Amino acid sequence: MIGCMCVHGFTGSPYEVEPLSAFLKQHTDWEVVCPTLPGHGELLALRGIQYKIWIEHAEKELEKLFEKCETVYVVGFSMGGMIASNLAVRYPVEKLVLLSAAAYYVNPKQLLIDIGEMVREGIKGRIKDNELYKRYKRKIKSTPITATLQFRKLVSSVRPLLNQVNVPTLIAQGESDGIVPVKSAQYLYQTIGTPSKKLIFFKDSNHLICHCNEKERLFDEVLDFLGK
Repeated sequence: MIGCMCVHGFTGSPYEVEPLSAFLKQHTDWEVVCPTLPGHGELLALRGIQYKIWIEHAEKELEKLFEKCETVYVVGFSMGGMIASNLAVRYPVEKLVLLSAAAYYVNPKQLLIDIGEMVREGIKGRIKDNELYKRYKRKIKSTPITATLQFRKLVSSVRPLLNQVNVPTLIAQGESDGIVPVKSAQYLYQTIGTPSKKLIFFKDSNHLICHCNEKERLFDEVLDFLGK
């Protein structure tokens, strides 16, 4: 049996990867799981949680999947991409997929474009209806500085392991991502140790790559890569 674990990002939830997980469930007979990292989900409770707890939780969920499945793939979105890379080094994962993976983070140029759009909506009196604004506002209000520091520690702890990733790896990155810059995907492609790796850019996709207009092409690429 084949298993696939999808890991969401910092301050996120399985919602971030749900369109992809639903697609994989529809087109395969795989066991597809999307765990919620401690402190994450619809109601954030990140205060006091160390980054190692997120990694340990992902490891336990992966071990459960290995109990059921002979072959296991791991997909990681944003911070989840760094966690997934760590898992690929430490466990006998067959293949790795990195979506908007946060080896680097916050693209100031795109963030300004996004905020500018919020301002324009605000001038028109519609800022409360702007999905981007609502997402940023909720996360900013619910994310303690200590949690952001833990996120940075996690990224810093995994970066030195990337050259030990020796399984086939697919890296997908939106060129309009305001959170993770294009250079993150380029860095991952250059640094990951396996010679079997592929980098794909999606011109019009932002950070939530599984929810963008190019998602059908992304999902086809992921399934083709994993199903080979």
